[in-house]
Amino acid sequence: PTTGVLYKEDNYIIMTTVDKEKYKCLLPLIASGNEEEEKDYKGPTPGELLEPLFKQSSCSYRIESYWTYEVCHGKHIRQYHEEKETGQKINIQEYYLGNMIMKNPLSEPESQELPCGYDLLLSLTQIPTKNIEGQMTPYYPVELGNGTPCSLRQNLPRSSTVMYICHPEAKHEILSVAEVTTCEYEVVILTPLLCNHPKYRFRASPVNDIFCQSLPGSPLKPHNLEQLEKQQEMLKMPFRRVKEEEMPSTKEEKFSSIHKPVAVGSHQLLTVGTTHISKLTDEQLIKEFLSGSYCFHGGVGWWKYEFCYGKYVHQYHEDKESGKTSVVVGTWSKEEHIEWSRKNAARTFYLREDGTQTVRMVSHFYGNGDVCDLTDKPRQVTVKLKCKESDSPHAVTIYMLEPHSCQYILGVESPVICKILDTADEYGLLSVPS
Repeated sequence: PTTGVLYKEDNYIIMTTVDKEKYKCLLPLIASGNEEEEKDYKGPTPGELLEPLFKQSSCSYRIESYWTYEVCHGKHIRQYHEEKETGQKINIQEYYLGNMIMKNPLSEPESQELPCGYDLLLSLTQIPTKNIEGQMTPYYPVELGNGTPCSLRQNLPRSSTVMYICHPEAKHEILSVAEVTTCEYEVVILTPLLCNHPKYRFRASPVNDIFCQSLPGSPLKPHNLEQLEKQQEMLKMPFRRVKEEEMPSTKEEKFSSIHKPVAVGSHQLLTVGTTHISKLTDEQLIKEFLSGSYCFHGGVGWWKYEFCYGKYVHQYHEDKESGKTSVVVGTWSKEEHIEWSRKNAARTFYLREDGTQTVRMVSHFYGNGDVCDLTDKPRQVTVKLKCKESDSPHAVTIYMLEPHSCQYILGVESPVICKILDTADEYGLLSVPS
């Protein structure tokens, strides 16, 4: 028996398999030992526990496909996108999703109250919880108002609720940013600071082992279970290599976060946006990517994107109830692309400091997508492949823009692309580096 779960000999049920094998299964008695600790707690309030975070003026970041989110704790939340063009200044598109409103506008900045206004309220009422990865999780809320005016709501200021949740191994990461109603946001932050308060600790997942013992005349393990385990072992080995290397486009699970996944309870949560691929070597990855058998996936929100080089661009949404909705944004035709590239710049260059020229970006045309309801013409997309240096050699960032109805730009940025840009011919077509 595992620690903290009690098993009594008389608390069991008899299970019988289809082959009439009988097993006595001991059931755990569920009891939580947290109630007493919570009742006796006399330590700092959650606001006081978070005080160091607000006082040291630290900021957390989350990079998504187009937007970057900046949470400067106790100060503001900013959503921005930077456009960097060589030889030009940086253009920044930004919105403040909330600013900390001083409770006493006349007080000096140093004596400004920290956002601990919920402490008294929370001590008198039930602590709010949020469903995170299927687990109801207690959080400490901090309200930020007075953000950038929202044109969709009569120029009312944007506002946000920052939800701080305990995670012992976290470093104040932004777990998620969601627009819950128009121009009102929820931001979830993982922090170890709250874990000293028993009411904010994660509850152990309420799943306990059931131990089964064979009764006289029955084998140690049911016959069918043994057969199933043997089959699974046989299936595992021969196909594992094929799954990882030869059919990667069918396996989205291999995309995980650049940062180490954060385990909360018994679940794994991904922290920061840019996805990466770790199973293939650089050379294999470039070959797979250029052959179109390795596809990049990306996007946040309702629509996700799948880009298979030299094949197609798809936009899709997956729903548990209605399944997968997929739209073909564009398909590859070398002849159509070459015709397009004669009228448009397929390659963009920039000068190095030593005076040599190198390719900065290539653009490819994918036409003949699904017919658009608004224009009655096929959708089409220009894919812009850019070099993006990263700590992770296999990072990929994907975002979609729609400057005209059903005419799209798909930005694909990755260190993988850095390795092949200089192979681009006059039409921007890439090849495996020699």
